[in-house]
Amino acid sequence: MQASITEHRSDVAVLHLRGELDADTAAKLHATLADLLERPVPRIVVDLTDLKFCDSVGLSAFITSRQIIAGRGGWLSFAGANPFLSRLLVTVGLSRYFTIFPDVDQAIAAAQR
Repeated sequence: MQASITEHRSDVAVLHLRGELDADTAAKLHATLADLLERPVPRIVVDLTDLKFCDSVGLSAFITSRQIIAGRGGWLSFAGANPFLSRLLVTVGLSRYFTIFPDVDQAIAAAQR
């Protein structure tokens, strides 16, 4: 898995994930999220457009980040998930805690409201 970050406005970071997120690559995601969680109010859009696969170990990074994000008044949302990932996010219950948008532009537009 590859991860890169782009900034949209001064307070929204877009985390672009590429490849496969699994037990072998989850540590990289944890480290990247830890850096983003250092912000006073973390506002993160996770771009899943180029993520081909994710297992439960990969998803746990988002779950463990939720408490920190909520405690600081921030949010994390998902965007651009393929049908497999969309079903996975709903099936494991992440759609109850994180908003899922069709694409990054819609996620950022929602943040501006």
